[in-house]
Amino acid sequence: MRRLIVAIGFLTRLPVPIVVADADDFAGAIRCYPLVGLLVGAGVASAGWLGTMIDPWAGALAALAAWVAITGALHLDGLADLADGLGAAHGDRTRLLAVMADPHVGSFGVVALVLQLLAKLVLLHAVAPIGWVPLMLVPFAARIGPLAWARWLPPLKPGGLGASVAAAVRRRDLTGWALLLAAGAVAAPALLATPLLIGAIGLWLRRRLGGITGDAHGAGIELVETGLLVALATSAA
Repeated sequence: MRRLIVAIGFLTRLPVPIVVADADDFAGAIRCYPLVGLLVGAGVASAGWLGTMIDPWAGALAALAAWVAITGALHLDGLADLADGLGAAHGDRTRLLAVMADPHVGSFGVVALVLQLLAKLVLLHAVAPIGWVPLMLVPFAARIGPLAWARWLPPLKPGGLGASVAAAVRRRDLTGWALLLAAGAVAAPALLATPLLIGAIGLWLRRRLGGITGDAHGAGIELVETGLLVALATSAA
């Protein structure tokens, strides 16, 4: 329970009780990320459902606003940092990591944020016809990604988030969440795209970065979420 509370406190802005946690608890909290995704999904779907009572676009906007508010734009920040790093590095990995560590958002990051938010808004409107329940599973499925990437990709920043969680993910963790994902795919077959998206983004991160960082985890979650929304929207067409 302590690690779940740590995971909720780290990945969201939801209120949680104060707990005493050590470095092992923080690293092990990654095993609870998909469960936190369910909480995020419940909030997003509820907001979308309420907004749809006014208008489909109002539902999409309400769902997007809830998504950003609940997560505190944490993963969007990672996406912006990754975009800035890739845009400014010109193949220099040392410069890439230096730019990603800069707290300021550059032009590449701003463009990535705008495109991501617009994509989610349009796709949320597109998935409304199939109902908001399948949407609850999108944040859950996307947060399986960090478990896979932490296990498959080497951490690039010693002492950073990627390094602290690298050894925390066990094979049985991935197996268990994969089985639950398969169960969820019975209700939302579009979730079957999750392993492909996680694998493709992992390969891309290995090629472009050579490993994983906390920002890359966040960016990966955002990209998987968008990919799953595309899959849901396609199934709704």
